[in-house]
Amino acid sequence: MTKHPEFHNINDGSDAIVRQLAEGLSAHIYLGDQAMISVVTVAPGASGTLHQHPEEQWGLCLEGSGTRIQGDAEIPFGKGDFWRTPGGVLHTMEAGSDGCRVLDIFAPPRDDYRTPGSGFGSS
Repeated sequence: MTKHPEFHNINDGSDAIVRQLAEGLSAHIYLGDQAMISVVTVAPGASGTLHQHPEEQWGLCLEGSGTRIQGDAEIPFGKGDFWRTPGGVLHTMEAGSDGCRVLDIFAPPRDDYRTPGSGFGSS
């Protein structure tokens, strides 16, 4: 079956832009005109780098658990929880003992995520 260029599967990242955000954190990114999504897999106990960017970001925990660090708050999250991070707010996350998988939505698309690479981009 021929795959349509506007359809993707969350479990098949073969058509994604891949970024290694940090040790134990990988992202499969799908770019649109006005927004982008990123499926982030975080190994058990792994954590990201505290960072910020001008784009608004929404996150949805697809599986597992962790702690979201956002501004001055540390908020535990689990499967089904979702959050909004306004542009310019310092944030990161740490996975729980089973790791986690998070769907991030950015609007507008992040310029620094348009190509494969490593790191979180803006700081």
